[in-house]
Amino acid sequence: MFRSRTWTTTGLLTIWAASALAQPAQHGPLLAPLAAAAWRTVGLPNNKAPLTAMDIATLDGAPALRLRADASYASLVHDLNGWLAGREATLRWRWRLDQPVAGADLRRKDADDAALKVCLMFDMPLDRVPFVERSLLRLARAVSGEPLPAATVCYVWDVTLAQGTVLPNAYSARVRYLVLDGAASPTGQWRSHQRNLQADFARLFGSESPTLPPLQAVAVGADADNTGARSLAWIADIQLAP
Repeated sequence: MFRSRTWTTTGLLTIWAASALAQPAQHGPLLAPLAAAAWRTVGLPNNKAPLTAMDIATLDGAPALRLRADASYASLVHDLNGWLAGREATLRWRWRLDQPVAGADLRRKDADDAALKVCLMFDMPLDRVPFVERSLLRLARAVSGEPLPAATVCYVWDVTLAQGTVLPNAYSARVRYLVLDGAASPTGQWRSHQRNLQADFARLFGSESPTLPPLQAVAVGADADNTGARSLAWIADIQLAP
């Protein structure tokens, strides 16, 4: 169902997803259905952890992507190659959390796990990146041979943080989280979201870039490799519209 690929980069680089060279179609939906081959699986480098199990199953009478983490890590990545550069866009989806990652804490490296995340990878110009982080990113790109994104916005469901919380990834400020469903959000039921990419990018990276950079890719995933715990979640009907 999905194409699988693992990166041979350092552990720090696993929070980034690489951009593919294929140009997406400019007619019809910008994102293929989650069961389509356009979504590729990305795991930890050197098979450091097993892949999170992701498959299409029926829930409440409709197909959805089921994500089952078990001391594992994986993301499904849909490459876009920057086609939405400079355009306002809206991302819509619905998701459901049945079993959160026990012990997860996005503020700590040893507990940096999420049962549900939707991430946007932006090709922000390097001259917008602070000097130290720019140097690290250049090194990472050289080591990996991939055009790793300079800015990643990740929407997450986290049962310990308040809805609306914004925080950097524990490993790198090149990835920043926005908690859409938090401690007060009920689990075991579907939650729908619609996000304005330009507004959210401005909120998380506006101090570095006044304009919306090209969008390299969209990713969905779940991981529990740091805590060694388990989680169960679902996502469906993800759509990107300019």
